[in-house]
Amino acid sequence: MNIFNWVNDQLFKMKWLYNLVRILVEEIFNLSLETRIGTSIHFFIYDVIKIFILLSVLIFAISYIQSYFPPERTKKILGRFKGIKGNMLGALLGTITPFCSCSSIPIFIGFTSAGLPVGVTFSFLISSPMVDLASLLLLMSFFGAKIAIAYVIVGLILAVIGGILIDKLGMEKYIKDYVYGVKDTDVNIEEMIPRDRVNFAKDQVKDIFDRVWKYILIGVGVGALIHNWIPQSVIENILGQNNPFAVILATMVGVPIYADIFGTIPIAEALIAKGVGMGTVLAFMMGVTTLSFPSLVMLSQVVKKKLLGVFLAIVTIGIIIIGYSFNIFSFLLK
Repeated sequence: MNIFNWVNDQLFKMKWLYNLVRILVEEIFNLSLETRIGTSIHFFIYDVIKIFILLSVLIFAISYIQSYFPPERTKKILGRFKGIKGNMLGALLGTITPFCSCSSIPIFIGFTSAGLPVGVTFSFLISSPMVDLASLLLLMSFFGAKIAIAYVIVGLILAVIGGILIDKLGMEKYIKDYVYGVKDTDVNIEEMIPRDRVNFAKDQVKDIFDRVWKYILIGVGVGALIHNWIPQSVIENILGQNNPFAVILATMVGVPIYADIFGTIPIAEALIAKGVGMGTVLAFMMGVTTLSFPSLVMLSQVVKKKLLGVFLAIVTIGIIIIGYSFNIFSFLLK
């Protein structure tokens, strides 16, 4: 247990980095951590460096593993399963694919044009941006293993149920006609040698870094603002347990924001420090990663309005239920 705590503290929470940044702020910048400006600068520098280190290491390691599962192979695997097994597998495969909500859309088109059941493809579409291995490990470093595992589990459940409902409602006819006309050919999957996999992992790190770095800076900046400058009473009045609409509000606030989970975690960290319920925070994070406005615009070019509305309703209601359930469960444990 002591070894686990040491690994968690030094490798995931990076207490060594926390202390180094503290020395930088106090000795070099000559600012006390007892002041708002000192604490804000410490929060910003520490979280930015920590997230970038974790992002680079985790994405490299996970992308190396993911090099064994290109879209062509994923499609072949999914094509073997039907019904709820297909939905479960689609959701699980979504966890090992490094796609944000927007970049998942082209994969969705490929799967649909290949004849995979629409429910299976939607399970993948929900799971892919919301839950992945990197988010699991990153959440563990900030909130601990229990919260991280719970986030992944409820995300997978939502993806499976969402896909099943869309399948049962017979939504295939609401896919735009041109999607089925997209040429789909079985390509030979080239086997990579270890050097190719390393290069693939490096490219994934660079690609994801280029896409998310600005959102990380914005997220950490907002987190520092919430953490040190907005009074706790204001946050509690808006998103606290006493506001019965807190979860709904957090979900709606998350929708217009386009960011990966890496950019939402600093905001979530600051909200939790201000006393916001874990369920409310999770609803915000899920709203950002799964229902971002740009991804909905892209999806509207692929599916008809009725299917888009059904997808939006299922995921939104699911996120709200998850948020309230977490808050109630946390309250009962107190």
